[in-house]
Amino acid sequence: MEKHLNVTDIFYSLQGESTYSGYPCIFIRLSECNLRCSYCDTQYAFGKGKSRAISSILEQIKKYPCSLTEITGGEPLFQEDIDALFEALHNAKYDILLETNGSISINNVPDYVIKIVDVKTPGSGMENSFLLANLQFLNTQDELKFVITDKVDYKFALSFIKQHNPSVKTIHFSPVTEVLNASELSKWMLEDGVKAKLTLQLHKIIGLE
Repeated sequence: MEKHLNVTDIFYSLQGESTYSGYPCIFIRLSECNLRCSYCDTQYAFGKGKSRAISSILEQIKKYPCSLTEITGGEPLFQEDIDALFEALHNAKYDILLETNGSISINNVPDYVIKIVDVKTPGSGMENSFLLANLQFLNTQDELKFVITDKVDYKFALSFIKQHNPSVKTIHFSPVTEVLNASELSKWMLEDGVKAKLTLQLHKIIGLE
């Protein structure tokens, strides 16, 4: 029997929050999430969504002129059959990004999937959710992201990086611009010479989903 996933949406846009920011990308937004972050902007994905066969997902994304895909949510790893989607996309020669909240093991995520992993800060209300064991499963192609709401979050991120020295391609500091001006975060980063990248939500800046 073919495996199914609960899907909120499939859409084509520009990637906005990683080193792939600015590239055309096909987004597969899966449903449900095990966390409830205070600043979440995708609460509409908390529900069950629509059950979709893996083959129907692949059939839909074929219409877009793009080979870069991102599996996002919700929390994609919350669905046990996610591995079938990884495999299907890989076999179809797509490049695969996975955005995950860091609270579920990434041990079984294939090496051909580029992982963009959140470390939840105090401002999220979920600061103890990160699974530290995930640090050992990160590859040098992978990325970490800290969403920053204030100076407390910023100091938390600095402390985490200093303590764990994660071996990843890029570390992102992404301000919640409704409560923290990006220029203010920039000043802190410059003062401390942080080895991290200021990352803004490009898709929102240019008015895309």
